[in-house]
Amino acid sequence: MKILVLGSGAREHAIILSLRSEETEHEIFAAPGNAGIAQDATIVDLDMFDGAAVAAFANERGVDLVVVGPEAPLVAGVADVVRERGIPVFGPGKAAAQLEGSKAFAKRIMDAAGVPTGRAVRAASVAEVGAAFDELGEPHVVKADGLAAGKGVIVTTDRAEALAHAEHYLPSGPVLVEEFLTGPEVSLFFLSDGDTVRPLAPAQDFKRALDGDGGPNTGGMGAYTPLPWLAEQFGSVDAFVDEVTETVALPMIRQLDSEGTPFIGLLYAGLILTPAGVRVIEFNARFGDPETQVVLPRLRTPLSRLLLASASGTLEDEPRPEFSDDVAITVVLASEGYPEAPQTGRMIEGLAEAASVDGVSIVHAATGAPDAPGGSLIATGGRVLNVVATGTDFADARARAYEAIGRIRLDGAHYRHDIAARVAQ
Repeated sequence: MKILVLGSGAREHAIILSLRSEETEHEIFAAPGNAGIAQDATIVDLDMFDGAAVAAFANERGVDLVVVGPEAPLVAGVADVVRERGIPVFGPGKAAAQLEGSKAFAKRIMDAAGVPTGRAVRAASVAEVGAAFDELGEPHVVKADGLAAGKGVIVTTDRAEALAHAEHYLPSGPVLVEEFLTGPEVSLFFLSDGDTVRPLAPAQDFKRALDGDGGPNTGGMGAYTPLPWLAEQFGSVDAFVDEVTETVALPMIRQLDSEGTPFIGLLYAGLILTPAGVRVIEFNARFGDPETQVVLPRLRTPLSRLLLASASGTLEDEPRPEFSDDVAITVVLASEGYPEAPQTGRMIEGLAEAASVDGVSIVHAATGAPDAPGGSLIATGGRVLNVVATGTDFADARARAYEAIGRIRLDGAHYRHDIAARVAQ
């Protein structure tokens, strides 16, 4: 199969590595990619926001499937343009991608579908934000309505800090002030062809920059799967997945379909397990990062088959995806200053030594080649690399991951030391 993957981050590299691991050999193209992706796919010079150019390349090279990784081109409508040219696309069209592109749209669809979530107030001014704070109480939860690269949310008991966050985003449009929900969080992915859904394995990520969930919110500093503690509340992980499928995923997909905006692609449900039951925090319209990096290594069902079935409207013919009994964790290596002001351009050393650890793979997020030939790779962004480790148990996987990341040298880099520590005890 010929597959074109759009994107340049660790999520896209993880997708490509999963495709590469299949028994069937694929010809994989990527745009724009990164230095790690270039080792596993053919990089092509394409603007991933230019649907016409993507479609023209796909037709010229006989591409069987286009996979749109990041949220921004989805919200911009790239999938629509490619799909209109008769090319199977894994990724929702512009209208359905508003589930991620607009928090207010997502709340409206949830309300119409009867999906359990927290209360929310749409506020267009500082005065309205303050009134919403009074109504919903502390802690204050403020979300930018549009895309904010994982940094548009604040949760704080400091009213002045919450107001300042709202004031930062209000010039771009209204913000959402939400009810604070408490409990452990879970990420659960669903494949959808617009009618049928198939769940993947639940995972948990770590949003805060520092150990013990300290520091600012980030795009994610690590993740692990499976989540054995779900069985304590639901009897089994499968029972949890079944409940969320019936009460969250299917109602959302059916509501979107009824409005003429079928969702074709990956529905990411960000969930919280409150004392009153499962509630939805947010939806995303694509694979989550860094959860994808741990979910896909355990996937036994060929990913290419699932993606193509979703894009082609034949997902009902696919049984529930199967996963191995292994566990997987990922630890993110971030540049100095991330998330506020990441330092870029610094050399990365020790990647071969890290990858030599048994059960470890290195997934590239923001890496590039230096101008001088023959040199080491350089960091080009905040979250630079993911060290992914699998093992028979979490103690085994954590030992491998932290041994590997300890072999990587990037001046000033930092990472969390407590990823999956709770489940490894």
